[in-house]
Amino acid sequence: MPTLPMTAAGHAALNDELADRTRIKRPHLAERIQQAIADEPNLIENSEYQAALGEQRLNEARIAELESKLARAEIIEVSKLSGETIKFGATVTLTDQDTGEERICQIVGEPEADPAKGKISFSSPLARALIGRSKGSVVAVQTPGGDKSYKVEQVRWLP
Repeated sequence: MPTLPMTAAGHAALNDELADRTRIKRPHLAERIQQAIADEPNLIENSEYQAALGEQRLNEARIAELESKLARAEIIEVSKLSGETIKFGATVTLTDQDTGEERICQIVGEPEADPAKGKISFSSPLARALIGRSKGSVVAVQTPGGDKSYKVEQVRWLP
């Protein structure tokens, strides 16, 4: 089973979500199911029961997924990394060569990737193009919207 590299912050976020789902959502859904059964014993036509049961299945599936990811986690301590070369955990400031727009992104593990928050997976096309490069490099990336070029303006190691 392959390991999943992730930052300490990403690992903590997954742990927090798992705790929420097991300690709060799981008992709440069980209570909803029991209440729905008490209100309408005909389970086939009990829409509240069916809805709560569906939510419970989704919650249990997510719990299993989180447990699997956490069991395979390889925590990379970004605070202990340094250097000018881009690698996992680096926070990179880029300039779009076509528009001049600045973009800041951190290269993280797949479970914690959130492009809207500037966290890109190490396996994404942009991260793969950046890894091994340094400040001043220009990288070309194939995106669904077409080819893009970025200049690396800064490489930082934020905790």
